[in-house]
Amino acid sequence: MIEQLRHFLLVAEHRTFTGAARRAHISQPALTSSMRRLETVFEARLFDRGRQGATLTEAGIALLPHARAAIVAVDEGGRAVAALDKLEAGEVRIGGGSTACTYLLPPLLSAFRRKHPRVALRLRELQELPALDALESGELDMVVTSAQQGEVFRDEEVILVAAKGSDPASLPFITFPVGSAIRALLDRHFPEVTVSMELGSISAAKGSVRAGLGVMLITRSAVATDLELGRLVEVPDARTPVPLPLRLLHRGIERLSPAATALRAILLADAPQRRRRSAGRSRTR
Repeated sequence: MIEQLRHFLLVAEHRTFTGAARRAHISQPALTSSMRRLETVFEARLFDRGRQGATLTEAGIALLPHARAAIVAVDEGGRAVAALDKLEAGEVRIGGGSTACTYLLPPLLSAFRRKHPRVALRLRELQELPALDALESGELDMVVTSAQQGEVFRDEEVILVAAKGSDPASLPFITFPVGSAIRALLDRHFPEVTVSMELGSISAAKGSVRAGLGVMLITRSAVATDLELGRLVEVPDARTPVPLPLRLLHRGIERLSPAATALRAILLADAPQRRRRSAGRSRTR
């Protein structure tokens, strides 16, 4: 039935039996036969076929999320079996925002690769909502997120920065597109400000701030070197620093492959120490 469920999802995605058959690398009659067998199992018609293509019936709509969950579970099981041999195989897929992917995860992923060189690592930089969607759909094993759910990964804080020698009060804000955690904090804590630039990368945003084009809310980790070298300065503001707790989110420890379980252990190994260091920095300012 698993292959029939895969065919069902392809038809739902492509909305035509022809497109689904092409994607599945089988003939259209074979795919049609597969759908008939699935409809026999559930004793319900799953698609209506017409000029607009194949559309889901009420029964098909009801089946859709369960079919996706079943395929995700089977694929996870396959990856787990493939990775059993002392982590000499397998793959781990992790996602997060710009700060996580640029500054926080690389050294930890490097430590994992040194320990398990045969395991493939897949890192995707995504905004918050797309990352959570990718986790739910099974495209990612774990996500570093600012959502309230998940295991403690790191306590970040967001500060206001500007170019050295600039007049922050006279400058507009530079920020990230709607959907990012930083933009959500800006809209919540600084709703009245003028936004002059929406940029998709940390490096582009920092470059514009260093050029004196605006001020920016940003995680302290992302500008630590810039502050140390004097390329940027922290701007005092009663609304900052803004706490940004980061969490490691997955679909459950029991559903992680051995490789993903090993990476989780490395990511969370010194989480308490990171929290204490962050709290120490806050007390010393």
